[in-house]
Amino acid sequence: MPTRPPYPSDLSDVRWESIEPVLSAWRFERRGRALDFGRPPKHDLRDIMDAILYVDRTGVQWRYLPHDFPHWNTVYGHFTKWQQEGVFAQLNGLLRQLLRQQEGRDAEPSACVIDAQSVKTSTSVHASSQGIDAGKKIVGRKRSIVTDTFGLLPAVLVTAASVQDSVAGTRLLDQVATEHPGIRKVWVDGGYRQHLVEHAATLGIDMEITARTPGTRGFTPVPKRWAVERTYGRLMVHRRLARDHETLPGRSEAMIHLAMTDLMAHRLTSESTISWRSPTLRPKNPVPG
Repeated sequence: MPTRPPYPSDLSDVRWESIEPVLSAWRFERRGRALDFGRPPKHDLRDIMDAILYVDRTGVQWRYLPHDFPHWNTVYGHFTKWQQEGVFAQLNGLLRQLLRQQEGRDAEPSACVIDAQSVKTSTSVHASSQGIDAGKKIVGRKRSIVTDTFGLLPAVLVTAASVQDSVAGTRLLDQVATEHPGIRKVWVDGGYRQHLVEHAATLGIDMEITARTPGTRGFTPVPKRWAVERTYGRLMVHRRLARDHETLPGRSEAMIHLAMTDLMAHRLTSESTISWRSPTLRPKNPVPG
């Protein structure tokens, strides 16, 4: 447990217990490969993860991390190593299986939904990894995600915003077919073309294109696809995802995996994060006006 005063984004003891084995196994393997030259670890893994979650939840730049965390360079170094070695994807997969089992479902899904979201990028993103989504008039990147019917995340792909939904969808389908062979049904919206349905059929997956009822006005949840829209809304609680600030698409995917891991850890433990609406954070004698 950190000795400093906790931040609202910090992991509770119970949530830390759910992810600690993965991080400890990573450190043990790394030391086994003699990459740390036999030196004892200088920083606590929980402090490192709390610092990364602080960035993901608040959206601050790495250099603006509070000084009671480990040095920002150390935190960012761990983030990049965990991204490159698939630690965030592993955490996401583990908690997804645990949460599905807690809900009385099989650990692996049999049906999923694919959708895409275009977001603007910050100045730190190189122009070569950006593009223009002509339909939504957004210059930036596109997040294509696969969710199960609970809104949990089996796969994510970040590309330039100019990449067509069907192109990204093809890559996601190939990934899903390899890593989650039990999936046999997929729902998508009208932005995905017929040739993607044919590609899904070659993988043994039945893809259905769903659409809003003609003539409906205002917001109307589309059957089956509401789960992925809800997931996008929940991810936006993490302000780092309001724009794409990451220099590399792979690190953007890691931030999404991290946000989803945080959300699932809360659901597994039935805990909620303190917000500005919490009574304990309200002043006892607010200033009028």
